[in-house]
Amino acid sequence: MKKTNDFIVIALGGSLIVPHLSDNGGINVPYLKSFRAFILKEIKRGKRFVIVAGGGRTTRVYQKAASQIVKMTDEDLDWIGIYATKLNAYLLIKIFRHIAYPLIIDSSVSSAKIRAIQDSKKPLIVAGGWRPGQSTDHGAVVLAQKFGAKEVIIAGSTPFVFDKDPAKFSNAKAIPKISWSEYQKLIPRKWKPGFSSPVDPVAAQLAKKLKLEVRVIKGTDMLNFKKAIEGKKFRGTIIK
Repeated sequence: MKKTNDFIVIALGGSLIVPHLSDNGGINVPYLKSFRAFILKEIKRGKRFVIVAGGGRTTRVYQKAASQIVKMTDEDLDWIGIYATKLNAYLLIKIFRHIAYPLIIDSSVSSAKIRAIQDSKKPLIVAGGWRPGQSTDHGAVVLAQKFGAKEVIIAGSTPFVFDKDPAKFSNAKAIPKISWSEYQKLIPRKWKPGFSSPVDPVAAQLAKKLKLEVRVIKGTDMLNFKKAIEGKKFRGTIIK
């Protein structure tokens, strides 16, 4: 299939990569195997990807441990999370070693670096977190702008945006389509380390400004993942 110059940006939730910590590290090896096979198949069809790795359970466990030893500032906690995302990002680079650009990038990547990446002809770029005060959602939105992507796929453990936290309220309703203005009313206005929502407040503000479309899906359903990537009807939420 003919290759395209367009990149598809995926914010891959850390909860999919490292859902818990255990003797084997808590890494979801079966999921990563299926995700790898899925992405390789899409690349053979001519697609190119920027995958932004989340921190997952590694972030939470390290943040909790540090907080039990000394008092942590929000910036301290964010830096722990950033390096957890980089560890997960490097894991992704290695499992895609033959097709991935060999260095982790982040949302501070320069235009010159992007040109070098494009010249490398690698169809897969992996990113981690950059600086405190934002999550990898924000990084994905910034990278979508820099790589010229029209939308971002937020692939996590939650299949939809809900009108309230489904973990706390059994009557929470899924929202298949919502505007950025309405979405911002559902979430806190400020970022806090460990923030749990499909798109964080900082990322939502920027995505609204850029008029970027975000598709929120449950990342474990590969058939649905494919539909979201291809712009077909999918199970999840469109924010635009």
